[in-house]
Amino acid sequence: MAESLVEWASGEHDDAFGATSLHDLDGPLAAEPPHPINWNLLSADDAEAEWIELNHWVNWLRRTYGLPASVVPPFWHRHPELVWELSALHLHWLGAYDPDQHASAPLGWHRDFADARLRLRDWVAISGTRLERDRSTRQTAWPGEPPAYAVEDVVIGDRDEDFVQFVVDDVARRRDPEASFYSRAEFS
Repeated sequence: MAESLVEWASGEHDDAFGATSLHDLDGPLAAEPPHPINWNLLSADDAEAEWIELNHWVNWLRRTYGLPASVVPPFWHRHPELVWELSALHLHWLGAYDPDQHASAPLGWHRDFADARLRLRDWVAISGTRLERDRSTRQTAWPGEPPAYAVEDVVIGDRDEDFVQFVVDDVARRRDPEASFYSRAEFS
């Protein structure tokens, strides 16, 4: 799994993912119809595939529309608020550009994309992520809760390397409970 991610992050995906046709956006999940993605409930294998698919699309989106880091920052994957927004936008794009969709569906997507860009700017401003550095989104402690942890900026030199490590860690975090569940199920 990590090897395939490292190969993917080598940069070859950028050339292979050119805007020459919509077929370039067909990925490992392209055989399935678009479906909402609940990031909280994905299995380890599904999460890996979804992360890669979303990352491909986000790279295409930011390049195609010339989006600055104030709209789509390099470390979007570290911020759930950005992941949920970009994932929903991706799903909407898949539906709007489906060959069986009504011819005016892309106009609806572009109208909604304008709204989403405003929300993305808000999420980026709240999160504190920037072009060359990142920090966890600050949390506000409510009365009776322990104080929120202090957050500090971290400089990240290689975005693709950070993304790969993030996905490897997320997949491992998901795989541990799955393995535990299946090991208990084998002996019951």
